[in-house]
Amino acid sequence: MLFEAQAISKSYPGVKALSDVDFTLNEGEVHALIGENGAGKSTLARVIAGIVKPQSGTMKLAGDEYNPHSAFDARRLGVRMVMQELNILDTLTVAENIFLDSMISFRGFINYSALYERTREALKMVGLEKIEPSTLAGKLSIGQKQMVEIAAGLCKKCRVFILDEPTSSLTDKEIDVLFEQIKYLKNLGVGIIYISHRMNEIKRLAGRITILRDGKKINTDSAERMSVPDMVEQMVGRKFSEQYFELPRPSDDKLLEVKDLCKLPKVKNVSFDLHKGEILGIAGLIGSGRTETVRCLFGADKFESGRIILNNQNISAKLNSPAAAISQSIAMISEDRKSQGLLLSLSVKQNISIANYDSLSKYGFIKSQNENKCAKKYIDLLKVKCSSPEQETVYLSGGNQQKVILGRWIHRDCDILIFDEPTRGIDIAARYDIYKLMIELAAKGKGLIVVSSDLQELMIVCHRIAVMSNGKLVQTFARDKWTEKEIMQAAFSEYVN
Repeated sequence: MLFEAQAISKSYPGVKALSDVDFTLNEGEVHALIGENGAGKSTLARVIAGIVKPQSGTMKLAGDEYNPHSAFDARRLGVRMVMQELNILDTLTVAENIFLDSMISFRGFINYSALYERTREALKMVGLEKIEPSTLAGKLSIGQKQMVEIAAGLCKKCRVFILDEPTSSLTDKEIDVLFEQIKYLKNLGVGIIYISHRMNEIKRLAGRITILRDGKKINTDSAERMSVPDMVEQMVGRKFSEQYFELPRPSDDKLLEVKDLCKLPKVKNVSFDLHKGEILGIAGLIGSGRTETVRCLFGADKFESGRIILNNQNISAKLNSPAAAISQSIAMISEDRKSQGLLLSLSVKQNISIANYDSLSKYGFIKSQNENKCAKKYIDLLKVKCSSPEQETVYLSGGNQQKVILGRWIHRDCDILIFDEPTRGIDIAARYDIYKLMIELAAKGKGLIVVSSDLQELMIVCHRIAVMSNGKLVQTFARDKWTEKEIMQAAFSEYVN
Protein backbone atom coordinates (compact mmCIF):
# COMPACT_ATOMS: atom_id res chain seq x y z
CA MET A 1 0.00 0.00 0.00
CA LEU A 2 1.39 3.39 -1.01
CA PHE A 3 -0.71 5.66 1.22
CA GLU A 4 -3.11 5.19 4.13
CA ALA A 5 -5.21 7.66 6.12
CA GLN A 6 -7.21 6.66 9.20
CA ALA A 7 -9.95 8.52 11.11
CA ILE A 8 -9.17 11.94 9.58
CA SER A 9 -11.31 14.76 11.04
CA LYS A 10 -11.37 18.48 10.31
CA SER A 11 -13.79 21.28 11.22
CA TYR A 12 -14.20 24.85 10.03
CA PRO A 13 -16.36 27.54 11.69
CA GLY A 14 -19.87 26.06 11.72
CA VAL A 15 -18.94 23.13 9.44
CA LYS A 16 -17.70 19.58 10.14
CA ALA A 17 -15.74 19.11 6.91
CA LEU A 18 -14.41 15.61 7.67
CA SER A 19 -15.50 13.09 10.30
CA ASP A 20 -13.33 9.98 10.91
CA VAL A 21 -12.59 9.40 7.21
CA ASP A 22 -10.42 6.44 6.12
CA PHE A 23 -8.71 6.34 2.73
CA THR A 24 -6.09 4.16 1.03
CA LEU A 25 -4.11 4.36 -2.23
CA ASN A 26 -2.03 1.72 -4.01
CA GLU A 27 0.95 2.16 -6.31
CA GLY A 28 -0.07 2.68 -9.94
CA GLU A 29 -3.73 3.17 -8.99
CA VAL A 30 -6.25 5.87 -9.87
CA HIS A 31 -8.52 6.17 -6.83
CA ALA A 32 -11.46 8.51 -7.46
CA LEU A 33 -12.91 10.66 -4.69
CA ILE A 34 -16.48 11.79 -5.35
CA GLY A 35 -19.35 13.48 -3.55
CA GLU A 36 -21.65 16.49 -3.62
CA ASN A 37 -20.33 20.02 -3.20
CA GLY A 38 -19.27 20.40 0.40
CA ALA A 39 -18.92 16.65 0.96
CA GLY A 40 -15.29 17.04 2.09
CA LYS A 41 -13.39 15.89 -1.03
CA SER A 42 -11.14 18.91 -1.41
CA THR A 43 -10.56 19.12 2.35
CA LEU A 44 -9.35 15.51 2.46
CA ALA A 45 -7.11 16.15 -0.57
CA ARG A 46 -5.66 19.25 1.09
CA VAL A 47 -4.95 17.31 4.27
CA ILE A 48 -3.06 14.68 2.26
CA ALA A 49 -1.16 17.43 0.39
CA GLY A 50 -0.07 19.16 3.60
CA ILE A 51 -2.11 22.30 2.94
CA VAL A 52 -4.56 21.72 5.81
CA LYS A 53 -3.77 20.24 9.24
CA PRO A 54 -6.30 17.63 10.44
CA GLN A 55 -7.57 17.89 14.00
CA SER A 56 -7.30 14.13 14.48
CA GLY A 57 -6.31 10.99 12.59
CA THR A 58 -3.11 9.42 11.28
CA MET A 59 -1.47 8.99 7.86
CA LYS A 60 1.25 6.73 6.45
CA LEU A 61 3.23 7.05 3.21
CA ALA A 62 4.96 3.90 1.93
CA GLY A 63 4.63 2.41 5.43
CA ASP A 64 6.24 5.36 7.25
CA GLU A 65 4.43 7.87 9.43
CA TYR A 66 3.36 10.82 7.30
CA ASN A 67 2.63 14.15 8.99
CA PRO A 68 3.49 17.03 6.62
CA HIS A 69 3.72 20.47 8.22
CA SER A 70 3.19 22.30 4.91
CA ALA A 71 2.63 21.78 1.20
CA PHE A 72 6.38 22.22 0.70
CA ASP A 73 7.00 19.43 3.21
CA ALA A 74 4.54 17.17 1.34
CA ARG A 75 6.14 17.92 -2.04
CA ARG A 76 9.56 17.10 -0.59
CA LEU A 77 8.15 13.69 0.34
CA GLY A 78 6.68 13.22 -3.17
CA VAL A 79 3.04 14.25 -2.65
CA ARG A 80 1.80 16.89 -5.11
CA MET A 81 -1.60 18.43 -5.76
CA VAL A 82 -3.23 20.41 -8.56
CA MET A 83 -6.01 22.30 -6.79
CA GLN A 84 -9.49 23.15 -8.07
CA GLU A 85 -8.85 26.83 -7.33
CA LEU A 86 -5.87 27.79 -9.48
CA ASN A 87 -2.69 29.05 -7.79
CA ILE A 88 -1.06 30.62 -10.82
CA LEU A 89 0.68 33.96 -10.17
CA ASP A 90 -0.30 36.27 -13.04
CA THR A 91 2.73 38.55 -12.64
CA LEU A 92 5.22 35.69 -13.12
CA THR A 93 6.08 33.95 -16.37
CA VAL A 94 4.85 30.48 -17.28
CA ALA A 95 8.34 29.09 -16.59
CA GLU A 96 8.54 30.77 -13.17
CA ASN A 97 5.11 29.42 -12.21
CA ILE A 98 6.01 25.84 -13.17
CA PHE A 99 9.36 25.79 -11.35
CA LEU A 100 8.62 28.25 -8.56
CA ASP A 101 9.61 25.74 -5.87
CA SER A 102 12.66 24.41 -7.75
CA MET A 103 14.27 27.22 -9.75
CA ILE A 104 17.31 26.23 -11.83
CA SER A 105 20.14 28.48 -10.65
CA PHE A 106 23.89 28.87 -10.78
CA ARG A 107 25.76 30.72 -8.00
CA GLY A 108 22.55 32.34 -6.85
CA PHE A 109 21.38 33.47 -10.30
CA ILE A 110 18.49 31.88 -12.23
CA ASN A 111 19.67 30.01 -15.30
CA TYR A 112 16.89 31.12 -17.66
CA SER A 113 18.24 29.20 -20.64
CA ALA A 114 17.99 25.88 -18.76
CA LEU A 115 14.71 26.95 -17.12
CA TYR A 116 13.07 27.69 -20.47
CA GLU A 117 14.31 24.40 -21.96
CA ARG A 118 12.75 22.39 -19.12
CA THR A 119 9.57 24.47 -19.34
CA ARG A 120 9.17 23.67 -23.04
CA GLU A 121 9.44 19.96 -22.19
CA ALA A 122 6.79 20.36 -19.48
CA LEU A 123 4.43 22.32 -21.75
CA LYS A 124 4.80 19.70 -24.48
CA MET A 125 3.45 17.09 -22.05
CA VAL A 126 0.10 18.94 -21.91
CA GLY A 127 -0.12 20.10 -25.54
CA LEU A 128 0.91 23.73 -24.96
CA GLU A 129 4.00 23.72 -27.20
CA LYS A 130 2.98 27.02 -28.81
CA ILE A 131 3.14 28.98 -25.54
CA GLU A 132 6.49 30.64 -24.85
CA PRO A 133 7.99 29.98 -21.39
CA SER A 134 8.56 33.74 -21.02
CA THR A 135 4.83 34.55 -21.44
CA LEU A 136 3.27 36.23 -18.43
CA ALA A 137 0.74 33.86 -16.86
CA GLY A 138 -1.80 36.70 -16.64
CA LYS A 139 -2.16 36.57 -20.44
CA LEU A 140 -3.37 32.95 -20.41
CA SER A 141 -6.96 31.76 -20.39
CA ILE A 142 -8.30 29.85 -17.38
CA GLY A 143 -8.04 26.57 -19.30
CA GLN A 144 -4.42 27.28 -20.23
CA LYS A 145 -3.61 28.16 -16.62
CA GLN A 146 -5.16 24.88 -15.55
CA MET A 147 -2.93 22.98 -17.99
CA VAL A 148 0.15 24.92 -16.77
CA GLU A 149 -0.61 23.83 -13.20
CA ILE A 150 -1.00 20.24 -14.37
CA ALA A 151 2.30 20.50 -16.26
CA ALA A 152 3.98 21.72 -13.06
CA GLY A 153 2.88 18.54 -11.31
CA LEU A 154 3.64 16.17 -14.17
CA CYS A 155 7.22 17.30 -14.80
CA LYS A 156 8.45 16.66 -11.25
CA LYS A 157 8.98 13.32 -9.56
CA CYS A 158 6.20 12.33 -7.20
CA ARG A 159 4.73 9.27 -5.51
CA VAL A 160 1.22 10.60 -4.94
CA PHE A 161 -0.41 12.98 -7.44
CA ILE A 162 -3.73 14.60 -6.48
CA LEU A 163 -5.93 16.15 -9.17
CA ASP A 164 -8.91 18.19 -7.92
CA GLU A 165 -11.38 18.91 -10.75
CA PRO A 166 -8.54 19.05 -13.32
CA THR A 167 -10.83 19.05 -16.38
CA SER A 168 -13.38 21.65 -15.24
CA SER A 169 -12.24 24.19 -17.86
CA LEU A 170 -10.77 21.82 -20.45
CA THR A 171 -12.22 20.73 -23.78
CA ASP A 172 -12.29 17.10 -24.96
CA LYS A 173 -8.97 17.49 -26.79
CA GLU A 174 -7.13 18.72 -23.69
CA ILE A 175 -8.81 16.05 -21.54
CA ASP A 176 -7.49 13.31 -23.83
CA VAL A 177 -3.95 14.73 -23.50
CA LEU A 178 -4.26 14.77 -19.70
CA PHE A 179 -5.55 11.20 -19.58
CA GLU A 180 -2.57 9.98 -21.61
CA GLN A 181 -0.25 11.53 -19.01
CA ILE A 182 -2.23 9.91 -16.19
CA LYS A 183 -1.75 6.50 -17.85
CA TYR A 184 1.98 7.28 -18.12
CA LEU A 185 2.18 8.08 -14.39
CA LYS A 186 0.25 4.90 -13.52
CA ASN A 187 2.82 2.84 -15.42
CA LEU A 188 5.56 4.49 -13.35
CA GLY A 189 3.82 3.36 -10.16
CA VAL A 190 2.53 6.77 -9.12
CA GLY A 191 -0.67 6.70 -7.06
CA ILE A 192 -3.28 9.17 -8.33
CA ILE A 193 -6.18 10.62 -6.35
CA TYR A 194 -8.71 11.94 -8.86
CA ILE A 195 -11.56 14.27 -7.82
CA SER A 196 -14.26 15.04 -10.38
CA HIS A 197 -18.00 15.57 -10.77
CA ARG A 198 -17.87 14.12 -14.29
CA MET A 199 -19.06 10.54 -13.91
CA ASN A 200 -17.90 9.46 -17.37
CA GLU A 201 -14.33 10.44 -16.45
CA ILE A 202 -14.51 8.48 -13.21
CA LYS A 203 -15.67 5.32 -15.05
CA ARG A 204 -13.00 5.82 -17.69
CA LEU A 205 -10.05 6.28 -15.32
CA ALA A 206 -10.61 4.92 -11.84
CA GLY A 207 -9.83 1.51 -10.41
CA ARG A 208 -11.55 2.26 -7.12
CA ILE A 209 -14.04 4.90 -5.98
CA THR A 210 -14.56 6.41 -2.53
CA ILE A 211 -17.79 8.31 -1.91
CA LEU A 212 -18.07 11.08 0.70
CA ARG A 213 -21.27 12.69 1.95
CA ASP A 214 -21.46 15.46 4.56
CA GLY A 215 -17.86 14.86 5.62
CA LYS A 216 -18.26 11.10 6.13
CA LYS A 217 -17.08 8.15 4.06
CA ILE A 218 -20.11 6.34 2.64
CA ASN A 219 -18.44 3.62 0.58
CA THR A 220 -15.27 2.44 -1.18
CA ASP A 221 -15.61 -0.08 -4.00
CA SER A 222 -14.28 -1.17 -7.37
CA ALA A 223 -15.28 1.14 -10.23
CA GLU A 224 -16.38 -1.92 -12.22
CA ARG A 225 -18.99 -2.78 -9.60
CA MET A 226 -20.50 0.71 -9.40
CA SER A 227 -22.86 2.10 -12.02
CA VAL A 228 -23.30 5.85 -12.46
CA PRO A 229 -26.81 5.80 -10.89
CA ASP A 230 -25.37 3.89 -7.90
CA MET A 231 -22.62 6.49 -7.47
CA VAL A 232 -24.98 9.44 -7.68
CA GLU A 233 -27.52 7.85 -5.32
CA GLN A 234 -24.81 7.29 -2.68
CA MET A 235 -23.46 10.81 -3.20
CA VAL A 236 -26.79 12.59 -2.69
CA GLY A 237 -28.52 10.09 -0.40
CA ARG A 238 -31.53 9.68 -2.65
CA LYS A 239 -32.48 8.19 -6.01
CA PHE A 240 -31.50 10.38 -8.93
CA SER A 241 -32.21 10.16 -12.65
CA GLU A 242 -30.99 12.35 -15.48
CA GLN A 243 -33.66 14.67 -16.79
CA TYR A 244 -34.78 15.75 -20.21
CA PHE A 245 -35.52 19.45 -20.39
CA GLU A 246 -38.20 21.00 -22.55
CA LEU A 247 -36.85 24.36 -23.70
CA PRO A 248 -39.20 27.35 -24.00
CA ARG A 249 -39.67 28.79 -27.47
CA PRO A 250 -37.58 31.97 -27.91
CA SER A 251 -39.18 35.20 -29.08
CA ASP A 252 -38.64 36.51 -32.60
CA ASP A 253 -37.53 39.79 -31.00
CA LYS A 254 -33.77 40.31 -30.96
CA LEU A 255 -32.43 41.28 -27.57
CA LEU A 256 -28.79 41.64 -28.61
CA GLU A 257 -26.85 41.97 -31.86
CA VAL A 258 -23.07 41.75 -32.07
CA LYS A 259 -21.56 42.87 -35.39
CA ASP A 260 -17.92 42.47 -36.43
CA LEU A 261 -16.56 42.56 -32.88
CA CYS A 262 -12.78 42.69 -32.94
CA LYS A 263 -10.08 42.53 -30.27
CA LEU A 264 -6.97 41.08 -31.86
CA PRO A 265 -5.54 38.50 -31.71
CA LYS A 266 -8.26 36.60 -29.82
CA VAL A 267 -11.50 38.08 -31.25
CA LYS A 268 -11.72 38.47 -35.04
CA ASN A 269 -14.85 40.06 -36.54
CA VAL A 270 -17.29 38.05 -34.42
CA SER A 271 -21.00 38.48 -35.24
CA PHE A 272 -24.07 36.86 -33.66
CA ASP A 273 -27.47 37.70 -32.22
CA LEU A 274 -29.45 36.71 -29.16
CA HIS A 275 -33.25 36.58 -28.90
CA LYS A 276 -35.45 37.10 -25.88
CA GLY A 277 -35.97 33.77 -24.14
CA GLU A 278 -33.01 32.14 -25.90
CA ILE A 279 -30.05 30.22 -24.49
CA LEU A 280 -27.10 30.60 -26.87
CA GLY A 281 -24.09 28.36 -26.28
CA ILE A 282 -20.54 29.22 -27.31
CA ALA A 283 -18.26 26.22 -27.90
CA GLY A 284 -14.63 26.01 -28.92
CA LEU A 285 -11.16 24.89 -27.86
CA ILE A 286 -9.13 26.56 -25.12
CA GLY A 287 -7.73 29.80 -26.52
CA SER A 288 -10.35 30.03 -29.29
CA GLY A 289 -11.58 33.42 -28.03
CA ARG A 290 -14.79 32.42 -26.23
CA THR A 291 -14.08 34.12 -22.91
CA GLU A 292 -12.42 37.11 -24.58
CA THR A 293 -15.59 37.69 -26.63
CA VAL A 294 -17.97 37.69 -23.67
CA ARG A 295 -15.59 39.84 -21.61
CA CYS A 296 -15.91 42.50 -24.33
CA LEU A 297 -19.71 42.28 -24.03
CA PHE A 298 -19.46 42.80 -20.28
CA GLY A 299 -17.09 45.76 -20.57
CA ALA A 300 -14.29 43.89 -18.79
CA ASP A 301 -12.07 44.25 -21.89
CA LYS A 302 -12.17 47.04 -24.42
CA PHE A 303 -12.74 45.96 -28.01
CA GLU A 304 -11.08 47.67 -30.97
CA SER A 305 -13.97 47.75 -33.42
CA GLY A 306 -17.46 46.44 -34.02
CA ARG A 307 -20.96 47.23 -32.80
CA ILE A 308 -23.06 45.96 -29.91
CA ILE A 309 -26.77 46.65 -30.32
CA LEU A 310 -29.12 46.15 -27.36
CA ASN A 311 -32.87 46.49 -27.91
CA ASN A 312 -32.20 48.18 -31.28
CA GLN A 313 -29.86 50.76 -29.71
CA ASN A 314 -26.11 50.93 -30.40
CA ILE A 315 -24.50 50.81 -26.96
CA SER A 316 -20.93 50.06 -28.13
CA ALA A 317 -19.48 53.33 -26.81
CA LYS A 318 -21.15 52.85 -23.43
CA LEU A 319 -19.65 49.44 -22.65
CA ASN A 320 -16.39 50.76 -21.21
CA SER A 321 -16.60 48.95 -17.87
CA PRO A 322 -18.50 46.16 -16.07
CA ALA A 323 -20.45 48.84 -14.16
CA ALA A 324 -21.58 50.29 -17.50
CA ALA A 325 -22.64 46.84 -18.72
CA ILE A 326 -24.63 46.22 -15.53
CA SER A 327 -26.38 49.57 -16.03
CA GLN A 328 -27.42 48.25 -19.47
CA SER A 329 -28.86 45.14 -17.76
CA ILE A 330 -25.98 42.79 -18.73
CA ALA A 331 -24.55 40.46 -16.07
CA MET A 332 -21.66 38.00 -16.23
CA ILE A 333 -20.76 34.98 -14.10
CA SER A 334 -17.00 34.71 -14.62
CA GLU A 335 -15.14 31.42 -15.00
CA ASP A 336 -12.58 32.61 -12.42
CA ARG A 337 -14.74 32.92 -9.33
CA LYS A 338 -11.85 33.47 -6.92
CA SER A 339 -10.22 36.52 -8.50
CA GLN A 340 -13.04 37.92 -10.67
CA GLY A 341 -16.21 36.90 -8.86
CA LEU A 342 -16.26 36.59 -5.10
CA LEU A 343 -15.16 38.72 -2.18
CA LEU A 344 -13.98 35.75 -0.15
CA SER A 345 -13.60 37.59 3.17
CA LEU A 346 -17.23 38.73 3.07
CA SER A 347 -20.20 36.65 4.15
CA VAL A 348 -22.45 34.62 1.87
CA LYS A 349 -25.17 37.20 2.51
CA GLN A 350 -22.98 40.12 1.43
CA ASN A 351 -21.71 38.34 -1.68
CA ILE A 352 -25.27 37.66 -2.85
CA SER A 353 -26.66 41.12 -2.15
CA ILE A 354 -23.70 43.27 -3.21
CA ALA A 355 -24.73 43.71 -6.87
CA ASN A 356 -28.21 45.03 -6.03
CA TYR A 357 -28.05 47.05 -2.82
CA ASP A 358 -30.54 49.59 -4.20
CA SER A 359 -33.36 47.06 -3.95
CA LEU A 360 -32.49 46.38 -0.29
CA SER A 361 -31.99 49.98 0.83
CA LYS A 362 -34.08 52.85 2.07
CA TYR A 363 -32.79 56.45 2.18
CA GLY A 364 -29.30 55.14 1.41
CA PHE A 365 -29.19 52.63 4.28
CA ILE A 366 -29.27 48.85 3.76
CA LYS A 367 -32.15 47.23 5.62
CA SER A 368 -30.69 44.20 7.36
CA GLN A 369 -34.05 42.43 7.34
CA ASN A 370 -34.29 42.75 3.55
CA GLU A 371 -30.71 41.59 3.05
CA ASN A 372 -31.22 38.51 5.25
CA LYS A 373 -34.45 37.63 3.46
CA CYS A 374 -32.75 37.99 0.06
CA ALA A 375 -29.77 35.83 1.07
CA LYS A 376 -31.98 33.09 2.50
CA LYS A 377 -34.08 33.06 -0.68
CA TYR A 378 -31.10 32.30 -2.94
CA ILE A 379 -29.39 29.98 -0.45
CA ASP A 380 -32.56 27.87 -0.47
CA LEU A 381 -33.15 28.21 -4.22
CA LEU A 382 -29.61 27.11 -5.14
CA LYS A 383 -29.16 24.70 -2.21
CA VAL A 384 -26.01 26.45 -0.98
CA LYS A 385 -24.40 24.43 1.82
CA CYS A 386 -23.42 26.92 4.52
CA SER A 387 -23.80 27.15 8.28
CA SER A 388 -25.69 30.47 7.97
CA PRO A 389 -25.91 33.53 5.68
CA GLU A 390 -23.25 35.08 7.92
CA GLN A 391 -20.62 32.43 7.11
CA GLU A 392 -17.52 33.76 5.34
CA THR A 393 -17.54 32.67 1.70
CA VAL A 394 -13.90 31.56 1.86
CA TYR A 395 -14.96 28.53 3.94
CA LEU A 396 -17.42 27.21 1.33
CA SER A 397 -16.51 24.48 -1.14
CA GLY A 398 -15.73 25.59 -4.69
CA GLY A 399 -19.11 24.41 -5.99
CA ASN A 400 -21.01 26.27 -3.28
CA GLN A 401 -19.00 29.42 -3.97
CA GLN A 402 -20.13 29.13 -7.59
CA LYS A 403 -23.76 28.95 -6.47
CA VAL A 404 -23.31 32.15 -4.42
CA ILE A 405 -22.21 34.03 -7.57
CA LEU A 406 -25.20 32.65 -9.47
CA GLY A 407 -27.47 33.88 -6.69
CA ARG A 408 -25.94 37.36 -6.88
CA TRP A 409 -26.70 37.86 -10.56
CA ILE A 410 -30.11 36.22 -10.52
CA HIS A 411 -30.99 38.65 -7.72
CA ARG A 412 -29.81 41.54 -9.91
CA ASP A 413 -32.47 40.52 -12.49
CA CYS A 414 -30.61 41.57 -15.65
CA ASP A 415 -32.05 41.03 -19.13
CA ILE A 416 -28.88 39.36 -20.44
CA LEU A 417 -26.90 36.86 -18.39
CA ILE A 418 -23.50 35.62 -19.54
CA PHE A 419 -22.45 32.32 -17.96
CA ASP A 420 -18.76 31.45 -18.42
CA GLU A 421 -18.25 27.81 -17.31
CA PRO A 422 -21.33 28.01 -15.02
CA THR A 423 -21.09 24.49 -13.57
CA ARG A 424 -17.33 24.39 -13.03
CA GLY A 425 -16.75 22.29 -9.92
CA ILE A 426 -20.46 21.60 -9.36
CA ASP A 427 -21.76 18.10 -8.65
CA ILE A 428 -24.10 16.28 -11.03
CA ALA A 429 -27.32 16.78 -9.04
CA ALA A 430 -26.63 20.49 -8.58
CA ARG A 431 -25.82 20.81 -12.29
CA TYR A 432 -29.33 19.76 -13.20
CA ASP A 433 -30.75 22.25 -10.71
CA ILE A 434 -28.76 24.99 -12.45
CA TYR A 435 -29.88 23.83 -15.90
CA LYS A 436 -33.47 24.01 -14.70
CA LEU A 437 -32.84 27.50 -13.35
CA MET A 438 -31.36 28.65 -16.67
CA ILE A 439 -34.39 27.37 -18.55
CA GLU A 440 -36.72 29.13 -16.10
CA LEU A 441 -34.84 32.40 -16.71
CA ALA A 442 -35.21 31.91 -20.47
CA ALA A 443 -38.93 31.27 -20.00
CA LYS A 444 -39.15 34.71 -18.36
CA GLY A 445 -37.72 36.32 -21.50
CA LYS A 446 -34.11 36.63 -20.38
CA GLY A 447 -31.35 36.11 -22.91
CA LEU A 448 -28.58 33.74 -21.82
CA ILE A 449 -25.11 33.27 -23.32
CA VAL A 450 -23.39 30.13 -22.03
CA VAL A 451 -19.68 29.48 -22.58
CA SER A 452 -18.76 25.93 -21.63
CA SER A 453 -15.99 23.42 -22.28
CA ASP A 454 -18.54 20.67 -21.60
CA LEU A 455 -20.16 20.07 -24.97
CA GLN A 456 -22.80 17.76 -23.49
CA GLU A 457 -23.86 20.60 -21.20
CA LEU A 458 -24.40 22.94 -24.16
CA MET A 459 -26.35 20.29 -26.02
CA ILE A 460 -28.68 19.87 -23.02
CA VAL A 461 -29.59 23.51 -22.35
CA CYS A 462 -29.04 25.53 -25.55
CA HIS A 463 -31.36 26.54 -28.39
CA ARG A 464 -28.33 27.23 -30.60
CA ILE A 465 -24.57 26.62 -30.32
CA ALA A 466 -22.10 29.05 -31.90
CA VAL A 467 -18.62 27.60 -32.44
CA MET A 468 -15.41 29.63 -32.22
CA SER A 469 -12.12 28.59 -33.75
CA ASN A 470 -8.89 30.60 -33.49
CA GLY A 471 -10.72 33.85 -32.72
CA LYS A 472 -13.45 33.51 -35.35
CA LEU A 473 -17.08 32.49 -34.97
CA VAL A 474 -17.11 29.89 -37.73
CA GLN A 475 -20.54 28.26 -37.52
CA THR A 476 -23.82 28.32 -35.59
CA PHE A 477 -25.91 25.18 -35.14
CA ALA A 478 -29.64 25.08 -34.34
CA ARG A 479 -30.97 22.60 -31.78
CA ASP A 480 -31.54 19.13 -33.25
CA LYS A 481 -29.47 20.19 -36.29
CA TRP A 482 -26.11 19.52 -34.65
CA THR A 483 -23.93 16.50 -33.94
CA GLU A 484 -20.98 16.35 -31.58
CA LYS A 485 -18.71 15.46 -34.50
CA GLU A 486 -19.81 18.49 -36.57
CA ILE A 487 -19.30 20.86 -33.63
CA MET A 488 -15.78 19.53 -33.01
CA GLN A 489 -14.92 19.76 -36.72
CA ALA A 490 -15.99 23.39 -36.66
CA ALA A 491 -13.92 24.01 -33.50
CA PHE A 492 -10.78 22.72 -35.25
CA SER A 493 -11.49 24.31 -38.66
CA GLU A 494 -9.43 27.52 -38.35
CA TYR A 495 -6.46 25.65 -36.88
CA VAL A 496 -6.42 23.09 -39.70
CA ASN A 497 -6.78 25.75 -42.39
